[in-house]
Amino acid sequence: MKLRRIITITALAAAGLVTVVAASAQSGPQPVTSSTGRFGDPNTIARKYQDYLFGILKEVKPNELILSKTKYGVDQGFKITKKTKFTLDGKPSTIDKLKVGEGIYIDVDTDKKTGDLMAKKVVSGVDLPSIPSEQ
Repeated sequence: MKLRRIITITALAAAGLVTVVAASAQSGPQPVTSSTGRFGDPNTIARKYQDYLFGILKEVKPNELILSKTKYGVDQGFKITKKTKFTLDGKPSTIDKLKVGEGIYIDVDTDKKTGDLMAKKVVSGVDLPSIPSEQ
């Protein structure tokens, strides 16, 4: 009877020790999250580009960009106007700096008369996130 009581107390003490060790491992600091991902932290930057169309640049023409792998499922052309703004790595750029094969975001507008898709803003590269106090 005494042996059974000693074994039971030892088992309960061991279970308590395991519980304390497991709980102490979880109370440590949280892992560091990476903020170096493409287009920054998805919690703050993704909302900025949620209405943009993403695709892989297939061809650059003087008045048109052709994208593949868009949400349309087929190659899609976007007209370039003199009002189209280009951004590379968060800074103003030009159409000459776009490279075939890179992923770009396009703010699209539809021409009411012809139905053509026009690019209002083209974003490429890595958009550097700003500090929350600067927004």
